[in-house]
Amino acid sequence: MQFTEFNSPNSLQNNSAVKRTELNNYINAQYYGTIELGTPPVRFKVVFDTGSSNTWVPSSQCTSLSCKFHKKYSAKKSSTHRANGTKIRVNYGSGSMSGFVSHDILRVGDMQIEDQAFAEATYLPGPAFLFGKFDGIFGLGFPSLSVRRTVPPLQNAIAQGMLDYPVFAFSIRHQDVKEAGFVTFGSIDESAYVGNIIEIPVSREGYWEVPLTALHMDKFYNESSLDIDFLNSPIGAVIDTGTSLLGFPSQIAEILNDIIGATYKNGMYRVDCAKRDSLPDLRIFLDGHDFSLSPYEYIVKHKKKCYSAITKVDIRPPIGPLVILGNAFLRKYYSVYDIANRTVGLALTSDPLIEI
Repeated sequence: MQFTEFNSPNSLQNNSAVKRTELNNYINAQYYGTIELGTPPVRFKVVFDTGSSNTWVPSSQCTSLSCKFHKKYSAKKSSTHRANGTKIRVNYGSGSMSGFVSHDILRVGDMQIEDQAFAEATYLPGPAFLFGKFDGIFGLGFPSLSVRRTVPPLQNAIAQGMLDYPVFAFSIRHQDVKEAGFVTFGSIDESAYVGNIIEIPVSREGYWEVPLTALHMDKFYNESSLDIDFLNSPIGAVIDTGTSLLGFPSQIAEILNDIIGATYKNGMYRVDCAKRDSLPDLRIFLDGHDFSLSPYEYIVKHKKKCYSAITKVDIRPPIGPLVILGNAFLRKYYSVYDIANRTVGLALTSDPLIEI
């Protein structure tokens, strides 16, 4: 793959001023780091999510079973809390959050963001939050996606002059690598990728959505192949750090899984681990650039069993249809999110895939 040059300001280069937050990896499904809220500061584990724009943590007023297993924010115990009270509900693919808006100091890395609006979650239904290793969500989508138009933390950090340049970047790694990954704010880390970075323009603000122009997979099990050209009417591909898998409209997902001989059972596509070496690559073209995934990248192995990361996601117009490129994609590609220029940059990660 050929990479074009990433023409960004010198402030984006690797330097000692980089604001870096380490990530934890739970079975290649959840990547989370820490923030602090309030005075005195209380630490929370959060998913840094490019697929949403609201930030929330469980409230001391939460009555859901999920909240019993997670750290909770108490407004009464923070001297810098400012009440708001606006009711809020945020829907996710794996559940929803209901609560109300509050304001307080938020710290991430070495940044201290004053008077940050966030949601105190009072209702967290569903197993995703009950069994999740994270306490809450740190939204990194565009402000237009934010429910109740609360300003996301990074936009406030920019307004308060905390970043050298309005950009952030993710290095997401495999669970077999000692360091799970990291996110940087205000600069990129040149040691995290190889080659050059391809800049892809955001096609529609809200999500970090870029144009999907083609999909290709050679024939294998059923003697058929997939070769779709979206050049005349590209559909959106969302680069989503808060999603573990690869989401495609149902018809496309079924064809791809049929090609690789995956069998559907209990909501998941099972694949024979021994067949991975002979399966074809999945080629994803974003704005005309070819980003391929090998079978070891689009198939996830867990407890000696293999599962296809290709799953069904049907999003209706006018927002959809959309393709969701989650961590199965981002483990191969270092990603840079340029707020000023409205681009997503992608480059091969410097971490080679460990084939297991």
